[in-house]
Amino acid sequence: MLYPRIIPCLLVHKNGLVKTTKFKDPKYVGDPINAVKIFNEKEVDEIIVIDIDASRQGKEPDYQLIEKLAIECRMPLCYCGGIKTVEQAQRIFTLGVEKIAISSAAIKNQALITEIAERVGNQSVVVVLDVKKRMIGGKYEIFTHNGVLATGIDPVVFAKQAEELGAGEIVINSIDQDGVMKGYDQTLINKIREVISIPLTVLGGAGSLEDIGQIIQQHGIIGVAAGSLFVFKGKFRAVLINYPVFQEKKKLLSEYFIKTWESKKMINHV
Repeated sequence: MLYPRIIPCLLVHKNGLVKTTKFKDPKYVGDPINAVKIFNEKEVDEIIVIDIDASRQGKEPDYQLIEKLAIECRMPLCYCGGIKTVEQAQRIFTLGVEKIAISSAAIKNQALITEIAERVGNQSVVVVLDVKKRMIGGKYEIFTHNGVLATGIDPVVFAKQAEELGAGEIVINSIDQDGVMKGYDQTLINKIREVISIPLTVLGGAGSLEDIGQIIQQHGIIGVAAGSLFVFKGKFRAVLINYPVFQEKKKLLSEYFIKTWESKKMINHV
């Protein structure tokens, strides 16, 4: 049986672990290798590592750092940043990474999604969409290069296209909610959820375990990722790597399964 996944997301900037707010003002919070070691002990479901410099600066993936992360990581690892070719993707897989994620490269060259999927399998190809809501008109739009370049592309339309092209998972990253810790963009999640059938992971906005629980209860089998929530603690945002302990996680998942069971029970009595 598939279960919802609770996923820490690590942002790498100048080889350090950082946190941003609305994709700006990166704050150094530690060493990414050390963070992975701590998350190993906390038995997290999966981890996403995003190099926020690579695509923006036109650099190749940092294979040396990726290898160090993969060697240390005892949970499934998804890497994103600087991947532009099938050969780069394959090289990253040989280092021990389970999933590779493409963002700006997928927008610029949609055929790359299919090419990588055909080479390594759909389940290993993730497309990350960084999304912002326009001030005028309120429409959602995909941005690339760490939220700098507007594309004019509707994320709902592109998410469906990415699935048709062979993506095995979509990650929706809300630029507006990033680092704000006031909850996920439910409207955006609902719009994407309605048009795709492949796994969806949502990122941007988690301020509490209740925010995560709300997403799981409403959407069920889904990936719920967070950055600030798992590296900061308390109202003063002290740096402290954390993750829900077994009982907390069990409660989050139990609430979903209880709701699911009650729904099925009601249907069976109709």
